[in-house]
Amino acid sequence: MIRILIVDDHPVVRDGLVAILSTQPDFEVIGEIGDGGAALDWLRSAQQLPDILLLDLEIPTLDGVEVLQQLSSVASNVPVLIFTAYDTDERILEAVKAGAKGYLLKGSPRNELFGAIRTVASGGSLLQPVVASKLMRQLREQPPAVPTLTAREQEVLELLSQGLQNKEIAQRLTISERTAKFHVSALLSKLGASNRTEAVTIAIQQGLISVY
Repeated sequence: MIRILIVDDHPVVRDGLVAILSTQPDFEVIGEIGDGGAALDWLRSAQQLPDILLLDLEIPTLDGVEVLQQLSSVASNVPVLIFTAYDTDERILEAVKAGAKGYLLKGSPRNELFGAIRTVASGGSLLQPVVASKLMRQLREQPPAVPTLTAREQEVLELLSQGLQNKEIAQRLTISERTAKFHVSALLSKLGASNRTEAVTIAIQQGLISVY
């Protein structure tokens, strides 16, 4: 089961998400909270952490980015999927830099939401093409030098962009999981990224991979 914590300040939205997510046999909503500060308090006292945090950006007390920034000291292993109506370039970039593993806009088809939750909960990353495009525009303002990747690193990067986790990358390339982890760490370092999602967005902006 994928245990999900929903953080959104609109009760109707939370109710709708609970209803939709409950249709999936591998999903379990273990909590729903209306503001950022309360979400961090909930995580601090939780006996069992969620497998994924479904987080809106514009919420009271602490907004989504502030929750992300403080999450490392509370529940660092809980991946975050941003689910919001806010699609400005600056807000997207802030969320990704703060550690969001995925960014999905409200209004997306439910199957896309289901897929995003499963991808992020399993250790992958996901950005909608429209979100990736906005990040590209933002990152172009200060384009970093394009790093030189080995053939193997390029293969790993392509698989990262598909949301695969280290174990799946290892299986695809017939290498050990430890070696896959090494290549992912090397990519993060070369791209100057703090997480896998940011690495993919930087790679897209630099033309190392394409958005389809």
